[in-house]
Amino acid sequence: MKRWISAALIGSLLAGCQFVGTDRDTAPPDVEDLGAPAPGVPERAERQVPFPENEYAKLEKNGNAAITGQLFVTTPSGQTVYGANETVSVAPATTYTAEAAEAALAGKVLEKPDPRAQEYTHYAKTDERGYFEVTGLPSGVFYVAGRVSGPGGKRHVIIDQVRLSSGETAKITLDR
Repeated sequence: MKRWISAALIGSLLAGCQFVGTDRDTAPPDVEDLGAPAPGVPERAERQVPFPENEYAKLEKNGNAAITGQLFVTTPSGQTVYGANETVSVAPATTYTAEAAEAALAGKVLEKPDPRAQEYTHYAKTDERGYFEVTGLPSGVFYVAGRVSGPGGKRHVIIDQVRLSSGETAKITLDR
């Protein structure tokens, strides 16, 4: 059940969003979709919060702030498993993204988000040790999310909330 919730959380936050690499010349990577639910998994639920055009209209899409950090989990035995070659997302904290996060934590899968949300979400790939850098961010409050595959293929979703000022570089650790 925890594995499904992890997949649902990251899928709800990221589904339909464009991946933007940290290198401007990087071609857009594939977008991950959860697809049809597995047997015993609830169907996709309808969003209760419509895309808030007015809320997003007040947001900048790009800026001069950045987030750097490392993504990893520590197993009960004390082993560190790095989020190597994973995608880290940075999405503005809005009523729309909050609904997706809350639904995923409650074990629900929301329908795909409005494509207009793509323009406000930034992504970066981690290196072999789970380090990442997301640049070109505007000031504001963001959800930063990543996944790590632990021993046995168990997926761990980690989300943090970060507030950025113009020109700031926030250093975070996404760990569990």
